[in-house]
Amino acid sequence: MALPQSADYVLIGAGIHSLSLAWRLSDLLGARNGNDPSIVVLDKSDIGAGASGIACGVVRNNYFQPAMRELMAHSVGVWESDPEAFHYQSVGYMQISPETMHEDVAQIYAEQQAIGYESTFVEGKDDCRRYMKKIVEDWQMEDTTSVLHEKRGGFAHNQASLEGLAAKARARGVQIVPQCRVTGFQRDNGSQAVRAVETDQGTIACEQIVVAVGPWVRDLWAMLDLPQQVSVRSGQENNGQENNGKATTVPMWRYWQLEEGVLQVDPSYQQTNDGETPPVFHVDSEQPLIDKQSGKEIVKEGIWGVYYKPDRNFGGVQGGAAPYKIDLEADEVAVDPYGPESPQFTASKTFPDMWCCALAACQQRFEGKRSLYLEEPSGGVGCFTPDSFPVFDRFCDNVYVIADSNHGYKMIGVGHLVAEELLGATSALLEPFRFARYERGALHPTSKSPFPWS
Repeated sequence: MALPQSADYVLIGAGIHSLSLAWRLSDLLGARNGNDPSIVVLDKSDIGAGASGIACGVVRNNYFQPAMRELMAHSVGVWESDPEAFHYQSVGYMQISPETMHEDVAQIYAEQQAIGYESTFVEGKDDCRRYMKKIVEDWQMEDTTSVLHEKRGGFAHNQASLEGLAAKARARGVQIVPQCRVTGFQRDNGSQAVRAVETDQGTIACEQIVVAVGPWVRDLWAMLDLPQQVSVRSGQENNGQENNGKATTVPMWRYWQLEEGVLQVDPSYQQTNDGETPPVFHVDSEQPLIDKQSGKEIVKEGIWGVYYKPDRNFGGVQGGAAPYKIDLEADEVAVDPYGPESPQFTASKTFPDMWCCALAACQQRFEGKRSLYLEEPSGGVGCFTPDSFPVFDRFCDNVYVIADSNHGYKMIGVGHLVAEELLGATSALLEPFRFARYERGALHPTSKSPFPWS
């Protein structure tokens, strides 16, 4: 599709956020104006070529931070609004945890109940073991003392769900222009506002811009001359309340490598006792992780975590483990080529052993299955904010930035809320994620999870 000369709204990136936003914004504008909206989505590659397209596809509400939990509850509702179009499997999600995390998970459960999000909480080793064995008889994790079972949530099939969103947007007149790389922005003289987007296919004039490019946010942020360092006011995390702690200047962006892979077993291999698709299992543990086949000690001490679910794209089981921080300055990380195509940043060589061993520690059916791991590059880099939580905010008067720190795929509802903000509303659900929270010290609380985004 040729690049138009102008549009009212230019959305950069064709992942989950932009496509959800384009769909909702076109609906709102159509209802308001009664005609086709002027919305253009640009992507340097194509739909789902970035993080959204390789995401494991897990959809959950399970967050220690109240603001994240409320935002995710909204997003789960959007997934549920058209499960067929989004290729969404509402099978539920389970947080299975050791005693170290018991208090945190109990708090998540209490606050899920407060917002009406259906879940079941089980406590104590014996009761947890019995509960898990009613779902999968071969459950054998030993140090679990709490199970939080979300009855909503589940997973979706990444590329298929993005194509479903794109179809909804196109049906409402949205233009999606692939193979169009943004190279710069044109501003009015003496103004911060951006009046045109420069690309390798030409220049497109616009009224409003949304940047939603996942791990490439570092580059667009620099093109907009936004700060590369940010002042973060420290002190006890305070659930969004200001504090007067000491301010520290830190880089705005840092990169982590995501660890994910696939075990190629028969698609029916991972089922419940009743022959149904099981919930997504997220398991954290402090017990030593030892390969029963070789006797090799994989994890000697400390908390580790994995997640896994059935997979359609490859067949079998897909999942991951906690990411690791890339030991480079943000501007030294080569994001392209991205994901499995990267010669430098893919899942670590130690990941397959760790993940397969962890699956075997959880369920007996996975013992001795290491040889079935799909031995090819996997995972992708994630661009994280200073506190590993999203930034949703307006900059340069007319540029809205969605920087999600790799929560993006499950946040299908963010696009809906941003669409409403572009038309003049203020979303209470997005307020805790403004850029100013760093200077104010209005930080999100953090849990004992080994995952930086939990």
